[in-house]
Amino acid sequence: MTPAVLGLHIGGSKTHAVRSELDSDPGQGTEPSNEAPLEITEASANLSSVGHQGADAVLRRIAAAVGDGVQAVCAGAAGADTPASRAVLSALLTERFPGARVEVVHDTRIVLAAADLDAGAVLVAGTGSVAWGRNREGREARSGGYGYLLGDEGGGYSVVRDAVREALREYYAGLEPGTMVSALLAATASADALQLMDLFYAKPEPDHWAGLAPLVLDLAVEGDPAALRIQAEAAHSLATLARQVLGELGLDLPLVMAGGLLVNQEQLAGAVARKVALEDPSLIRILGHAPVHGAVKLARQLIDP
Repeated sequence: MTPAVLGLHIGGSKTHAVRSELDSDPGQGTEPSNEAPLEITEASANLSSVGHQGADAVLRRIAAAVGDGVQAVCAGAAGADTPASRAVLSALLTERFPGARVEVVHDTRIVLAAADLDAGAVLVAGTGSVAWGRNREGREARSGGYGYLLGDEGGGYSVVRDAVREALREYYAGLEPGTMVSALLAATASADALQLMDLFYAKPEPDHWAGLAPLVLDLAVEGDPAALRIQAEAAHSLATLARQVLGELGLDLPLVMAGGLLVNQEQLAGAVARKVALEDPSLIRILGHAPVHGAVKLARQLIDP
């Protein structure tokens, strides 16, 4: 097959893969060919969510769909925080793509590359949340991204957890379920807040609950008081992450907001931007295309730095 590179974005709920063909003429370096990239969406290969075997099964299916000829692979993975976790994922990718150059980075790095920036800050809110940045001198800073047990405030799981707490508060206060709680009970087929709590503990997977975050945030757009309170808390938490990174690296850096909650929830993104409150609002942008394209860019650099 035509030589190619592979970019992977391994999030908390799915894996997005893009195979980008390279020009077959060695004298032309690693410029992409005219062929349309092959895109694949699979289940999450996040090690902390699905374990070693689950991640390997997802990567095996992607490798089969992608085919031969992959010369370099870059995977931007949520939760790839430690050398040990990156080494495990790198070993799995090396096994599935023998002979390819492999690099595993935290998913914030591919967001910066996807925005065509060498220096800047990134704020991601999807299943979880994290901020990271690199300034023009190459210094890096990070805030958050510790997983659903230790952090991820403002991410999808956190938003829904707060909604479950609101359901319990209303229940024990002897109140009829409000609009948001009623919608959450209906979406989970729960008879009341106690059954919802049991379900929350019985099915703890963060990606499952994060999928209900749009229900809460859409009701905030409609003006539901409980949903608005939860949205305000999420915006405060996310802005705090961004401000910490920018405060360490420089307030003159651009801020790129990415992840399903910030890309798809305009009201939440606007609230975060106002709370970050940079002197130049034009420095804040929403990532305009999928982060995986940043992984493709970094994979290409493995061949032709």
